[in-house]
This record gives sequence, C-alpha cells and structure tokens, in this order.
Amino acid sequence: MAGVDFLGPGLGTLRIEAMGAQPRGERAARIRRSPHFADGAFRNPDGPSRTTPPRRELARAYLDGEQRRRRRPRGTVPVHATTVADLARPAPTGLRLTWLGHSSVLAEIDGRRVLFDPVWGERCSPVPFAGPRRMHPVPLPLAALGPVDVVVISHDHYDHLDTPTIKALAGTDTLFAVPLGVGAHLEHWGVPTDRLRELDWHEDTRVGPLTLTATPARHFCGRGLRNPQHTLWASWVVTGERHRVYHSGDTGYFEGFRDIGAAHGPFDATMIQIGAYSEFWPDIHMTPQEGLRAHLDLQGGRPHGVLLPIHWGTFDLAPHPWAEPGEWTKDAAEQAGQAAAFPRPGEPFEPAGKLPAEPWWRAVSAPLARPWRRPGQTGAASTTSGGGPGLAGEW
Repeated sequence: MAGVDFLGPGLGTLRIEAMGAQPRGERAARIRRSPHFADGAFRNPDGPSRTTPPRRELARAYLDGEQRRRRRPRGTVPVHATTVADLARPAPTGLRLTWLGHSSVLAEIDGRRVLFDPVWGERCSPVPFAGPRRMHPVPLPLAALGPVDVVVISHDHYDHLDTPTIKALAGTDTLFAVPLGVGAHLEHWGVPTDRLRELDWHEDTRVGPLTLTATPARHFCGRGLRNPQHTLWASWVVTGERHRVYHSGDTGYFEGFRDIGAAHGPFDATMIQIGAYSEFWPDIHMTPQEGLRAHLDLQGGRPHGVLLPIHWGTFDLAPHPWAEPGEWTKDAAEQAGQAAAFPRPGEPFEPAGKLPAEPWWRAVSAPLARPWRRPGQTGAASTTSGGGPGLAGEW
C-alpha cells in the first residue's frame, strides 16, 4: 500500500505517510518558547479539556441500529453544481463564501482568495480503506477552484488536514498559514518552507492586502496513535481592506470569543463549528446553541453579520442525528434574530446579498427524535416529515 512501510522484520511497526511528522529542530524550539506550551504540551485557554469519552457508553451509542440510521441521510444529499464560471466572476460586494462541505470554505475577500481547511479526500482517516467516509461528493474538483492566494489550516486532525489535498496544493504556488508545529506535516508532504506561515496564537501575517491572525480555540491535536500535543490548534481572523471574516476551526465554547471579537471584530461573516458535538466531549466541540453564542460574542454581544454553520453534513463523527446541527442552528438563529446562511455544499453566496435559507436537509433527513422547544413552550413540539425543528428543552 502506498505510503505505508513496515519497519524491521517481524516488528509490526507501522509508519503511515498521512500521519505526517513531528516538529524538530528550530520548530520544536519555537514550540517550547510559546507561552501556550507547558509541561511538554500545548494548553487550552480555559484549562484541560475532556477528550476521552467513556468507552462503554460511547460504544452503546454508536452501535445502536436506530441511532446509526439517524446519523446518515436517507437520500442523496443535494450538492450545488458549482462551475468554474461561478467562481471566476468577481464578487460584486467584495465578499463571497462557498461552503464546500464540513469545514472547507473558499472565502473570496477584497479580491483575494482564502481556502480554509480543504478536504477533498474520500475519508478523513490515515488510511484509504477505513475511517469516516464522505456522505456527499465534493462539489467540484480541486483544480477547478482556480488560483488560491493562501490555504489556512485550523489544526492537524484528519477531517481538517487532508494529505492528498495538501500534496495536490503543494504543486501550486499558494501560501499556507498554519498553527505552530503543523508546518512539520506540510513539509513532510512536499510544501516548501518558504511557502509556510506558521503562527502562534495572536501572531499575524500578511498575504497581499490581507492580514491573517491566529486566534485561540479550545480543542486538541494529533494524527498518530499517541497524541503528544506538540502542534497547536487555532481559529483564524482574516482582515481585508473592506471586509473581515472569522473561521472557528474546531473548538469548545469558551469566554475568549469575546476577547477575539473585541480585538478583531465585528465581522461581516463568521464560519462557526456547530456539528460533531456530544455530551461525551463537551469541551472540544460546540452545540448549535453554543455556536450561536460564540458568534454573538464575536460580534460584541448583538446580532450582526452572517453566521455560516460549518463542520456538519459531510462526515459521521458524533452520535447525534445527521440533520440535527443544521436544523437546530436555523431555529436558534431565528430565535435570536441573527442572520444565518444555509447553502447546499458548493453553493456560493455573498453575505451582503440574498442568503441561502432553505432547509434543504429536510428532504433527506430522518425525523428528529428530540423536537425543538422554544422558550416558554410546554410539552414537545411536533416534528415535520423531513425532520422538523429539533431541540431539547435544555442543552
């Protein structure tokens, strides 16, 4: 199998190319100097996070047949037929976003093109024959995106840092902005050192007229069997001449969103993780309600700009039903009076224009078992045939 070697006869030690490389030399020394690195590991802004769920309870949740069926669409996910022409025309308002599935977003901002967390692989896994598989195809080939000024990576988990995608982009002249330590993986896969911008939290770099700033997030890292926490995770602020956007990467809710908003906001659009949450890991992924709260914190505590939900709909990474993140986010945003966009994968939109708002997932979703309950409502609300609004009374 390409990219896999066995080291030494009979040792059974597996080296997989997709696992990348550990930081060494000056990169490792820089990590040790980081104020966010202590006792041999990067630390979260609000203290340690719970990342190891109880195995028995988690296995029960994943193996239940009915729950397994709810975690997948019951039909074909509608993907927008994105064309080269769609993306070749300049955005009249100066800001256009194209959600490409999961956390992958092409942001065209003030004449420059920023590609966040590109994952074109079939599985988010170190091997091609196992691991979570895409539930919808990529909206268009990677080459059809056209030139990209900078690729931004939030952290090194497989559903955000995809080896074949990075190796393909390494053959272009794009720059890469990554959190501290992640550059070791990219160099291992052929990205030249002079095209890497490797940042600690609160550091920034310029790409033409854009300023890219790595900002804190509450998560963790790792691609191997052992995760020594030697690479950083980050959210990102991108500021142009007229517009500014925020990409959360993966994160649990934390008070630092207010600080990020005060320092860099308000934002024309935020791309916020609202999927793959669970009571088993409450500190590292946000629920839809927490994602809305994070957006409002970033906007100074009031509805402003546009919320684009990300990190849902493409891979089965948590026990919740497939459609739940989109449905709950839509209801939570409407309740708060916050504008939110719900594009089909591959559907470009401009935050200053007409927002895609159709709940397209309902046509291919199983009904949700926990219906949305609005404040003050007693009893359970009824679900619609396509899944309906869904949320329990408390989160």
